[in-house]
Amino acid sequence: MCKVMAVLALVGLAAASPARAQELYKFSKEIQVGGGGGWDFLSIDAPAHRLYVAHATKVVVIDTQVGKVVGEIPDTPAVHGFAIAADLGRGFSSNGRENKVSIVDLKTLKLIQKVDTGENPDAILYEPSKKEVWVFNGHGKSASVIDAQTGKVVATIPLEGKPETGQADSKAGKVYVNMEDLNVVKELDIATHKVTGTWPIAPGEGATGLAFDAATHRLFVACDKYMVMMDSTNGKVVDTVPAGEGVDAAAFDPGTKLAFASAGETGIVTIAHEDSPALLKVVQTLKTRQGARTMTLDPLTHAIYLATTDYEPRPAGSKERPKAVAGSFRVLVYTMTK
Repeated sequence: MCKVMAVLALVGLAAASPARAQELYKFSKEIQVGGGGGWDFLSIDAPAHRLYVAHATKVVVIDTQVGKVVGEIPDTPAVHGFAIAADLGRGFSSNGRENKVSIVDLKTLKLIQKVDTGENPDAILYEPSKKEVWVFNGHGKSASVIDAQTGKVVATIPLEGKPETGQADSKAGKVYVNMEDLNVVKELDIATHKVTGTWPIAPGEGATGLAFDAATHRLFVACDKYMVMMDSTNGKVVDTVPAGEGVDAAAFDPGTKLAFASAGETGIVTIAHEDSPALLKVVQTLKTRQGARTMTLDPLTHAIYLATTDYEPRPAGSKERPKAVAGSFRVLVYTMTK
């Protein structure tokens, strides 16, 4: 049975039996990274078998076939994300502390140049039809659009609030970004670099992650306690499913029609199947690790990757943020059951 058929069979069984639902994904292995400091987005170049992890002041490069760190991109202060332009052989990191984007050679991992952005560049994506990089500036409340070939900023788009994750629909000529503090998704036009829509995500609030099904024009908005499915052609919310506390990242697998929302506070990934463009159904609540909030998915192997670290015990009743155990930073890998 081919992989996709096996997935559909599992999904069907999951819908019929809660016990079977727990068998869709399982823990596979850990990839040790080490080092101190925080982390943010994970990005994958599936054909090249490369996973890029934004970690403190560098981007860690992992070979997903052997499960080992094979390189790093240094001098990226408070890096948030990494966008991959495989057709150009270039990568782009959003360096939050210095308000710049680093452009690097994907083969050598060497710096080509740095580009000024708005304040606190955070999420970042590559839009291939115009060969542009869109970086969303958290404190700057804007998006900087960069020509990926020349490194020049071609537009700065005011967004009125704090942008989080973005997704591009090149065929529709649109970029979508969720606004964490406004509880909306904004639609941006690729050709004009203008805001063309503002769509409420209710009952969702505090959206962070965003994923996209290009085939059905559905956005999956990861919010606090919910995953919202939205029609990207008109901004209508068509379905919602519950998700955990502290939801952060979202992912969508076009081969299996599974949508994912990772929650670090509770250490779970909610996995839902897009039964139809109007129906989203939870098929598994995958237990991961506390703190495993950021996530990406490999569409070729269907594996999901989450970053986390161990934490020191806190006194009872303490409201302070837990301290990470030095050297315990790692990537968790979860794969589909056979």
